[in-house]
Amino acid sequence: MAAPVPPGAPRPGANAQRPTPPNFNPNYQTNPNSVADNMQNLNLNRPFSIPNSGPRPSPFGQQPHFPPSAVSAGFPVASPPMSRPGPQPGVVGRPAVSPTGPPQSMLPANVPPGRPVGPPVSQPSPFGSRPPPASLSSSTGGPVLHSSTFPSSGIPSVGVAPPPPGARRSPFVSSSPLTGGPAVPSSSAGGPFSNGPPAIGSGALPGAPRFPPAASISQPPVGPPPTMMSARAPGQAPTMRSVLGSSAVSSPPAPPMPSASPFSAMPQVRPPPPGSPYGPQTWPMQPQQGTQPPLIPGFTQAQPPRMFGMPHQLPNQAMTTIPPAMGQPGAPLSGPSKIDPNQIPRPIPSSSPIVYETRQGNTANLPPPATSDYIVRDTGNCSPRYMRCTINQIPCTADLLTTSAMQLALLVQPMALPHPSEDPIQVVDFGESGPVRCSRCKGYINPFMKFIDQGRKFICNLCGFNDDTPRDYHCNLGPDGRRRDADERPELCRGTVEFVAPKEYMVRDPMPALYFFLIDVSMNAIQTGATAAACSAINQVICDLPEGPRTLVGIATFDSTIHFYNLKRVLQQPLMLIVPDIQDVYTPLQTDVIVQLSECRQHLELLLENIPTMFQSSKTAESCFGAAIKAAFLAMKSTGGKLLVFQSVLPSLGIGALSSREAEGRTNISAGEKEAHKLLQPADKILKTMAIEFAEYQVCVDVFVTTQTYVDIASICVIPRTTGGQVYYYYPFSAVSDSAKLYNDLRWNITRPQGFEAVMRVRCSQGIQVQDYSGNFCRRIPTDIDLPGIDCDKCILVTLKHDDKLQDGSECAFQCALLYTTVYGQRRIRVTNLSFPCTTMLSNLFRSADLDTQFACFLKQAAIEIPTSPLVQVREQVTNLCINILLSYRKFCATVSSSGQLILPEALKLLPLYTLALIKSTGLRNDGRIDDRSFWFNYVSSLSTPLAVPLVYPRMFAVHNLNSKEGDESVFPPIIPLSSEHVSDDGIYLLENGEDALIYFGSSVDSSILQQLFGFTSVDEVPTQFVMQQYDNPLSKKFNDVVNVIRCQRCSYLRLKLCKKGDPSGLLFFSCMVEDKNASGPSYVEFLVHIHRQIQMKMS
Repeated sequence: MAAPVPPGAPRPGANAQRPTPPNFNPNYQTNPNSVADNMQNLNLNRPFSIPNSGPRPSPFGQQPHFPPSAVSAGFPVASPPMSRPGPQPGVVGRPAVSPTGPPQSMLPANVPPGRPVGPPVSQPSPFGSRPPPASLSSSTGGPVLHSSTFPSSGIPSVGVAPPPPGARRSPFVSSSPLTGGPAVPSSSAGGPFSNGPPAIGSGALPGAPRFPPAASISQPPVGPPPTMMSARAPGQAPTMRSVLGSSAVSSPPAPPMPSASPFSAMPQVRPPPPGSPYGPQTWPMQPQQGTQPPLIPGFTQAQPPRMFGMPHQLPNQAMTTIPPAMGQPGAPLSGPSKIDPNQIPRPIPSSSPIVYETRQGNTANLPPPATSDYIVRDTGNCSPRYMRCTINQIPCTADLLTTSAMQLALLVQPMALPHPSEDPIQVVDFGESGPVRCSRCKGYINPFMKFIDQGRKFICNLCGFNDDTPRDYHCNLGPDGRRRDADERPELCRGTVEFVAPKEYMVRDPMPALYFFLIDVSMNAIQTGATAAACSAINQVICDLPEGPRTLVGIATFDSTIHFYNLKRVLQQPLMLIVPDIQDVYTPLQTDVIVQLSECRQHLELLLENIPTMFQSSKTAESCFGAAIKAAFLAMKSTGGKLLVFQSVLPSLGIGALSSREAEGRTNISAGEKEAHKLLQPADKILKTMAIEFAEYQVCVDVFVTTQTYVDIASICVIPRTTGGQVYYYYPFSAVSDSAKLYNDLRWNITRPQGFEAVMRVRCSQGIQVQDYSGNFCRRIPTDIDLPGIDCDKCILVTLKHDDKLQDGSECAFQCALLYTTVYGQRRIRVTNLSFPCTTMLSNLFRSADLDTQFACFLKQAAIEIPTSPLVQVREQVTNLCINILLSYRKFCATVSSSGQLILPEALKLLPLYTLALIKSTGLRNDGRIDDRSFWFNYVSSLSTPLAVPLVYPRMFAVHNLNSKEGDESVFPPIIPLSSEHVSDDGIYLLENGEDALIYFGSSVDSSILQQLFGFTSVDEVPTQFVMQQYDNPLSKKFNDVVNVIRCQRCSYLRLKLCKKGDPSGLLFFSCMVEDKNASGPSYVEFLVHIHRQIQMKMS
């Protein structure tokens, strides 16, 4: 009989090879292209059809990118698991006794060469005409513009207040070219750093890289299948070809996409040596080269002298001032504005990624902008990718928060993709006893719990309760009061950690990975090519499903009836089983409809090839969508899993049948939109009731809407929203131009880091409590949310409120715990922790405000209001939120100043621009289609923080002069402000918002440029359906590189739509010029004037 193993000791066979990965962590990959594997799901420009001669070879044959963790005695690391998205962290066993000898880190070394890294970074300032800050005139040398510069019009002019003497310019070295963020601080900056927001040139640009492409090292596959590799030069960029008309080719991954070195050195940064994608740390350390990052609380500094015409500044309080023009304050606009648009606050691109340490000196560091490019070193607080707070200091009282007018909320994205250079999340196995927890509030052990009484007790940082330390977890304390083993235990030194869940955390065995495909075969779907596109996409992603006996699949089709298919291997071919009753549906064969993938792969591929032909003569125009998903659910009910539905027409039969409400909607909108918002609510409660039942049985539904008509997205989307899924919307669907996007979206959906049957809870310190959750989930009890599916793209808004006073100088902690099942069937608990200082000073709140998170909060709350309130009211609420924040700052933090100045807090100086962009967005405009607006606010509900700003304030590039950037290593051309004055008639422009991309042609574009980029010579030849191709010339190659890099950053294939002047498509493009005055709202300058007047009125 084997000797008993003490609790927490390494378990026998911990290092043995197991049939399924013992420590799979979906955020990392074991194959060499970690993020590249994720990005191969965007397999850009890949031909559409493949023969079904068996599974494709694995696309990645290189070595794993993370070396095994260095393991200290008694901390075994499990064997590497199978290749799935995400390199595996080592499972850290808990020793029965404290380890002896010098501490050894069990965290893995940083990433070796051969791993894809961040985005290209070197790039000139996109605003060539913008004067350097020092060139702005000021009586004291600071950049405040005198009012005499401008005519008497009441239009405020713009200036940026310099930081106080001795304060550093910005706590963050500027980041990626794609994303905003502060400008690079002067290398000569001396003295203590300002804790305040970045001084000149801060602001987040709306282009956050989610996981950037690499160059000169392994790349995401972005081209045609590898069978074509040998015939093509390795460096050649991919070619897009007509998806439905292409010849059949087998479809392994593509050659790497060439691009500039991801961390291309700027002049002040030494380039890495050859042979290493990183080399030594050549990017700047987070605050200054190697100096201490800014500390948030309790700083003391000399008061800087006050500038002429400037408010009496609080210590380190950076701000932007907009002085008045000459004449009467608040005078009406007269004639065109003379303000230089280049001097209004705008997002500024950054130059290089930064290394961000989450805490230093026992104090939280301000996080970099969500839209910037940064590499996190987790030193106690979690990475801001996983959890962000709208304010990085917590107000001690509810009154102080109310005075600031800001939101207090968390944006939680627990499975967010890390940067390739970041350490993997460590997995800790406490054995059968499970992780150490507070016995009162059930909070998990974390770096902020304090051990006392020689380590025999610990104080919970969330509820303050004193608990006994479990005997086998005891360790003596060092002279600093910390446990001697704290730095060797991830749960005591890292903000994010993952625990292996013992049996007590399971109500049943972990569910298998089940994928059920449900395809619309009605007449419309067949004729538009949507059915063929769906079948081809599914056929190609079969080989990307998780390997192993636990992977199950099923398939059904539907029109006015439902057709299941028996995929058992013993049959010579799949057998169709028809369910005609669409009011009281059932599943014909409980066991043979869902089978192991390994048993039915050939039958499945054969069936997918034949479905478009089987139904090609169908005359059935109706769709029983509700009945079909109900029937599929009944087949999946015993296990749970992912239901992927391809829907093309309005569901008109059976359970949950809908009628067209759009005609009614148009009448209401033109009549003053009194009741129009009701068309954005579900038509009835039947689908909602079904969705709650689906969530209860852990079925997650994703719907791919491939339509050319109204389908009532408002009603359909209830099911994905409630079950943790999402809606993909292709309108108007084109088999030529949308099939490649459909394939890439499906592939990313299946292969991205994700979990099943999840439950999430956020806990807070005493004095703060969770007010509400918002996102794609089902909620049965107030404290927890149920997530049948959770993935790396899903973000949840958690609004907070005070229930007591907090103590000034203390810390307020937040802990998010996510219990979920990996795709390989392990039950895990991912715990993320944040701890911030508490403050009684209003100025500290404004200094530590997080613009991207505040705006994402605005955006999500507006989306919640859209279906229940008239649009006018929602726009007014959004504007008032912005005005009230700026009024509070003007009134309480900048009191000694002329009433004619509009003063913006430095950290929030872009809030008016983003608020204006939100007012003019698809969801809040009067002229949008009902389905477009329904999709918009549903897309926003689970949108991540880095994508919130670009959705309403997209990035725009000029692509006609890509060749002029000789010697510039950045893939991207300069970013252009969203104003029509920056759009010339002889230019071609690319505008992208993370989901779609518009390519605009001026009326007099050079024909040779058109020929090089698109293969036609006149703007009149611009096609309505566009498939991107690469031609044999440098300009076309650079353009393809730019598009592919954007697709990689956004985790989205981006639909490309061509627009030209004097055409409805041209009007669509110009409606995105949010800084211009148009039917949707005022110009940026007029909006600043409006805000200024409102503040003046409220002040008086």
